[in-house]
Amino acid sequence: MKRRVHVGMNLLWCRPGVGGSEDYLVRQLLGLKENEHEFEIQVFAPKGFGARHKSIAKEFKVVEAPLKCTTRALRVAFEHSWLPMMSRSVELMHHGGGTLPRAQAKPSVLTVHDIQWAEYPHYVKNLKLRYLKMMVPSSVRRASLIAVPSQFVANSLVQHLGVEAKKIHVVPHGIEKQLGVNATSPDALRRKYSLGSGPVIVYPAITHPHKNHQFLLKLLASDYSAWSDPTLRLVLTGSTGHAESEVMRMVSALGLDQRVVRTGHITPDERDGLIEMAEAVVFPSEYEGFGAPVVEAMTLGVPVICSDKTSLPEVVGDAGIVLPLRIEAWADALVAVRARRQELFLAGKTRATWFTTQRSGAALMQVYRQALL
Repeated sequence: MKRRVHVGMNLLWCRPGVGGSEDYLVRQLLGLKENEHEFEIQVFAPKGFGARHKSIAKEFKVVEAPLKCTTRALRVAFEHSWLPMMSRSVELMHHGGGTLPRAQAKPSVLTVHDIQWAEYPHYVKNLKLRYLKMMVPSSVRRASLIAVPSQFVANSLVQHLGVEAKKIHVVPHGIEKQLGVNATSPDALRRKYSLGSGPVIVYPAITHPHKNHQFLLKLLASDYSAWSDPTLRLVLTGSTGHAESEVMRMVSALGLDQRVVRTGHITPDERDGLIEMAEAVVFPSEYEGFGAPVVEAMTLGVPVICSDKTSLPEVVGDAGIVLPLRIEAWADALVAVRARRQELFLAGKTRATWFTTQRSGAALMQVYRQALL
């Protein structure tokens, strides 16, 4: 029998509201279970993680910290004291939060989701920016290997931090097979969120400045007929971010209160249901390390309209409508979606087959094996 290799995955940064970066690592864990491998995985996480992720707690040994790690200071304290003590038997540590504890002595894999702070520092709060400037360069130097979600992030690490390209490995997002199986029905969602009977478009994103929600609001308030349709509803899902108040003020200022529905954070079943009923998932983000919602949309057979920024063209390829962030460039995008719906459905479904949990888990296994050489 092949010897089992003990690997620890540090998810102490996974507090509620983290969003896509947490989904990325959770889906990789699910993908590991779909592949044969020699690894025995222990997950180190905040208190309550197992209850939020029952599928992970069922398949892996989850070791929870005594507290929920709701602040960065508390998480760092646990990484330097509790984590080394609890992970003594581990042969390889995988740190999923973009930084490496200074106490790290074992072979290590570091996941870097993006380095937005280096390219868009004005979108990051001063205290967090100082912390990242101090910790990330040191972390990428000390890590044995670095895992990133896209070639865009890999190139950014080389360009901005001088990381050797051979040290970086792309481990793409993976979408689970059961996505959409329990999707909430369109009728239930229309009733709950007062969506009326007209067309619906969805933007699943936290309201951080770089997500660029205001771009969509300007489109809805424009004279372009498809966007200005009074029966069209724009549904904004996702947690409250730093630009929440600005976004909601703009909704009111433009007279869009009846046409923009702000759901806040919703269940996966509601997320899937809203995407499935949408004419399109719209994604005008200025910066994405990957952009998992566009793959979720393609997996569910829904057309994608997105910006041509950062990783999005790499992820979407020719399976969606990729446009520069100019209002006039998006003017006919909804018309194009309606005309090309079947074509985009088929292209998106095909593209999504490259982004499965099994493929993501397999890529991660190869990184673990190389880090142990």
